Amino acid sequence: MKLFSSVHDVADIHQLVASAISLKQKPYVDEQLGKHKTLGLIFLNPSLRTRLSTQKAALNLGMQVMVMNLDKEGWALETQDGIIMNGTTVEHIREAAGVLGEYCDIIGFRSFPGLVNREEDYSEEIFSKFVKFCGVPVVSLESATRHPLQSLADLITIEELKKTEKPKVVLTWAPHVKPLPQAVANSFAEWMNKADYDFVITHPEGYNLAPEFVGSAIVTNNQDEALAGADFVYVKNWSSYEDYGKMLINDDSWMMTNEKLKLTNNAGVMHCLPVRRGLELSHEILDGPNSLVLNQANNRVWAAQAVLKSILERISLT
Repeated sequence: MKLFSSVHDVADIHQLVASAISLKQKPYVDEQLGKHKTLGLIFLNPSLRTRLSTQKAALNLGMQVMVMNLDKEGWALETQDGIIMNGTTVEHIREAAGVLGEYCDIIGFRSFPGLVNREEDYSEEIFSKFVKFCGVPVVSLESATRHPLQSLADLITIEELKKTEKPKVVLTWAPHVKPLPQAVANSFAEWMNKADYDFVITHPEGYNLAPEFVGSAIVTNNQDEALAGADFVYVKNWSSYEDYGKMLINDDSWMMTNEKLKLTNNAGVMHCLPVRRGLELSHEILDGPNSLVLNQANNRVWAAQAVLKSILERISLT
């Protein structure tokens, strides 16, 4: 593996999950694999779990890690080619990415969408150009449209805890105070479709995800209908894709509660974190036995470690 930006970069997701679960039991078994190798973690947006879990994964593999919050510590980046840089941008992404590639063997890169121009965000211009110009393997730490490390950790969590071969998994929209990207929802949908679960997406009208991410999922605007018999419920807010970046409604009745949990098959409740308590998810669920949010957070380490291991193995063969 040279690039990890979506589920489409993974030849066998079940093998990758198995690798992660194995590493969870023996975290340091491959600590010589990353010896004298450097991972650069580059952030254009804030991070807690992504930064620390990926850093810990790299350390478990014997790697050295450098972290830079490029939006705060670096120069203002220019991404357009062929222009005269006589404005506010100071450094072109060609040189910035190229320099980082000189310093690092693998780079993790995180960027968010602007939620203003759908075409621009869904083109993944910043991420794609960074991959093109850095010249080394890249791991997406979240992009404008996807969050693959989170989705891999989510899949690991479900595979560890499922009681049937093909569980019913529901992705449900949740209220929020501001418009959020579709990245986590998009990515989760892609990975659930690839895993071939009984997968349902539920949201209010106007919050349809892009068709290429919905795939074969059943989609309904009736949350109660979607929750019926669910084994896992993934709670996440996202802004409108069709009326791009907008909050169309903010219906508090969509928040998951213990009362709604009664409709499910005693489902495990998931959220990528950070979570707005009492708005996206009720306190009673987050503090109760059905919450899997810490399981997911823990599995972020093993997801990242399995991906980095795969990339390091490829590097060692070249």
